[in-house]
Amino acid sequence: MGSEEDALRKAQLVEERARNISHNVRCTECGSQSIEESGADVAILLRKLIRDEVRSGKSDKDIYNKLQEEFGESVLYTPKFDMQTAALWLSPVIFGAGIVGVWAYKRHRQKTNVHIMALDLIRGVPLTPTERETMLDLLTPPPPERATPFYWWRKWRGG
Repeated sequence: MGSEEDALRKAQLVEERARNISHNVRCTECGSQSIEESGADVAILLRKLIRDEVRSGKSDKDIYNKLQEEFGESVLYTPKFDMQTAALWLSPVIFGAGIVGVWAYKRHRQKTNVHIMALDLIRGVPLTPTERETMLDLLTPPPPERATPFYWWRKWRGG
């Protein structure tokens, strides 16, 4: 009775591992479903192949490598990181860094006033904080009308 339970438990573990692997493998015929969800003939054959490989004692990595060699990298839902996929994986980071860079540049330009820097150079003595504040008030142009938060709403309402 103990050996039957062990055999049943081993069969359940094999089935669980095979299903887990099958969820991560794309059906080559359907393309949008995993082979676990697909009813295509090739998916059924791949599920059987995976179960046979799991029963023979191969690791998950060995099974994924075998499937990738036979069907290409597109059969796996998670492509590996290499030089061909680097742009795909790094594009969100590069895009985010670009946005932060543009924001920092604009912020720096807002805080740096060329006229005050020129006055500091001409006088040879930096402006006092009150002089700097007065100069900024005089030299900073008012924000354009479009920069207000409700510009489009007022324009649409005719106000």
